[in-house]
Amino acid sequence: MPVAFNGEVIVVDNGSVDDTTRVLAERSKVNHGVPFYALTEDRKGKASALNRGLALARGDILLIVDDDVVVDSQLLIKHMEAHECQGFDAIQGRILPGVDPDGNHADRTRLREYNIPYIDYGKNIHEIRGLTGTNMSFTRQVFDKVGLFNPRLGPGAAGFSEDTEYSIRIRNAGFKIGYTPDAIVYHELNPNRYGRSYNRMVEYRKGLSRSIYRRDSIAFRVMPNLAVNCLRYGWYRLAGKSQKVYKTEGRIMKCCGYLMGKLRGVRDADRHSQV
Repeated sequence: MPVAFNGEVIVVDNGSVDDTTRVLAERSKVNHGVPFYALTEDRKGKASALNRGLALARGDILLIVDDDVVVDSQLLIKHMEAHECQGFDAIQGRILPGVDPDGNHADRTRLREYNIPYIDYGKNIHEIRGLTGTNMSFTRQVFDKVGLFNPRLGPGAAGFSEDTEYSIRIRNAGFKIGYTPDAIVYHELNPNRYGRSYNRMVEYRKGLSRSIYRRDSIAFRVMPNLAVNCLRYGWYRLAGKSQKVYKTEGRIMKCCGYLMGKLRGVRDADRHSQV
């Protein structure tokens, strides 16, 4: 923590089935130098857990990180610097691949197949359009005006896009979103998330999630995109372009998810976050 840091740490347990409850109870007894709050949110879903923590938070800058990342030692300082020096209202930090349970690093030529969020927009601070919730922060003014996350979206609910929809509301409220390369987290590599089957499920759930908050024209946007990507998929398969196949297959599943969401709604909560 910075020497002059005046803040708090809030951890929300959203139905964990491991030793999280015990670990948090033990950590609550330790003097961390700042207030430490261990909360429980019974309503399933990441957005509900975030809302539980945000309702208690009192800081001028609200920093959110996921539970499956390792944070760089300078993460907090770099988020604060970006807010103070660049004038952005919300900040996206870098998200890089970490290691798997055996300590192995990612194959950089196959990053897409690990199915983790990967954010690296270069070495310069600049304005961007959206946030990825694994490593983001925003000011108290943003939260006061934009409000809570949509509990219908995100892991444990529709599956994804609680951060995307929130970004739209941030921009619509007149705030600016920036990117800093210096605030870094390292996302764990989970073998249960590897490969095409998991990717198909992820992209389908992204399409379902998108159907909740977007109104894309089915006739003039979604169906043409689906048709084009089906043609591309066949061409890439014939050409042996495996990474292109992987990416295009995901786009097809996203279109299918969107169509299904619009036709029958999102009837079941996703379970990918339990993997």
